[in-house]
Amino acid sequence: MAHVSIYTVGRLNYPYDHPESRAFFEMGYKVMRQASVSGQLIEEFSSDGVLIPNEAKGKGYPVLTLTVWKSLESLYRFTYSGKHSQALRNRSRWVEPYQEKHLSYVVWWTESVKDVSWEEAFKRYNYYIQHGSTPFAFDFKRVFDENGETFLIQ
Repeated sequence: MAHVSIYTVGRLNYPYDHPESRAFFEMGYKVMRQASVSGQLIEEFSSDGVLIPNEAKGKGYPVLTLTVWKSLESLYRFTYSGKHSQALRNRSRWVEPYQEKHLSYVVWWTESVKDVSWEEAFKRYNYYIQHGSTPFAFDFKRVFDENGETFLIQ
């Protein structure tokens, strides 16, 4: 059974040790705690020591996440509910607005957690930036199932 991976990228408005950024990381801890206890999160990859890709660089301070989930539906429900939904509502308080070609996330299917890596995430993100939403790399506006067919999340 395939799993779904998501890579997110943003740039904080303030240095990592600024009170607003600390509030972002405190909320991030609560978000990830909720993800962990949901039973739907399979893996969270640490960004410690990851070389920041050029597309994540900008005026702000980069923050990256990479996670693997049991299903597309569980990832979608988590993204738009609970603590994560609260964080999204406060995004402009913490994170720079996105330029036209700088998007905040990309989603893709994977057969095995061992196939997920930061390098794979960067590859999928760059592909998505160049080609838009396809079965190889997509967003929640145009979703594909694990067979590459257009899919409607309900």
